[in-house]
Amino acid sequence: MIPMVDLKTQYASLKEEIDSVVLNAVANTQYILGPNVQNFEKEAAEYLGAKHAVGCASGTDALHLALAAAGIKQGDEVITSAFTFIATAEAICYVGAKPVFVDIDSKTFNIDPSLIEAAITENTKAIIPVHIFGQPANMPAIMEIAKKHNLKVIEDCAQSFGAKIGDKTTSTFAEAGCHSFFPSKNLGCFGDGGLVTTNDDEILKQLIALRNHGSFERYHHHVIGYNSRLDEIQAAILRVKLKHINEFNAGRYRVAQNYSNALHDSIMTPFEDKIGNHVYHQYTVLSDNRDAIQAALSKKEIASAVYYPIPLHQQDVFKDNYKDTKLPITEAVCSQCLSFPVYPEMPEDIQHTIIDTINSVF
Repeated sequence: MIPMVDLKTQYASLKEEIDSVVLNAVANTQYILGPNVQNFEKEAAEYLGAKHAVGCASGTDALHLALAAAGIKQGDEVITSAFTFIATAEAICYVGAKPVFVDIDSKTFNIDPSLIEAAITENTKAIIPVHIFGQPANMPAIMEIAKKHNLKVIEDCAQSFGAKIGDKTTSTFAEAGCHSFFPSKNLGCFGDGGLVTTNDDEILKQLIALRNHGSFERYHHHVIGYNSRLDEIQAAILRVKLKHINEFNAGRYRVAQNYSNALHDSIMTPFEDKIGNHVYHQYTVLSDNRDAIQAALSKKEIASAVYYPIPLHQQDVFKDNYKDTKLPITEAVCSQCLSFPVYPEMPEDIQHTIIDTINSVF
């Protein structure tokens, strides 16, 4: 079986170092907000070019805490994409705000900045651009709109760790940037984990309290907070992997280019708009022959996945409240998108097997 991502191979390549830091963390017994969490926050902030970084329990929590720290609350509206994992909209709902879905660009699959202003109302307080599949959204255009209308921006960087626009990484353009360390991510831990970056000292202060039961001082609780702390052992693993993130991203890019060079005549391969560098958390194509391609891959025991089959405004949990929301590009992309295996360590013979299987359909 060829998987979407081969975590066993990556672990084997780092096994000695990872095993050592995990055992050291266990022996050290500082399991909650210990030295690995503190050092990872510093190292991640330095790598990303952010003033501050705050670890938390998951990427979903990162979005939730960032919105709360930025003051988004009941009755507010937050503009975002419906072509994303549900966590983006869940976090908006957690703080009592309403997601307002805007259509995407047909090539990049990111939110279309030209459609944002038409969705702004007197209740709009923030925008969450999602750097989908690892391609940066058009942050210069989005930040210009936000500045014009006095809106907060929270970047959803769950799939874009290490991606840049010019010399700035995603997560450093806005009030806050939110990362996920789910195991399959470009930078993944061995469970759930998340991180919020910010250059705003007040947001930092709120994040530190919100992730730890609303406490600025031990056993003094100033706001209703949450229990959302990055695990010490996961932080130890992430510190090892962070040293290799450029290598991981380069490996994914290499696989993606091999795919695109071999498949561009058969299907719509990923478009790189050159606004930023794509880090290929997923390699996602469009094809009217999606079912036939999946069937051919499955027959050869090659994994594939549809990210995402149902846009958020049509999900059961939202659809009754979004009956009038029409997002034709998002809906069309959901009906045709298909993702192929992509991971840094993928051997060329496996790439050729996948490519040959796909091309056999045509």
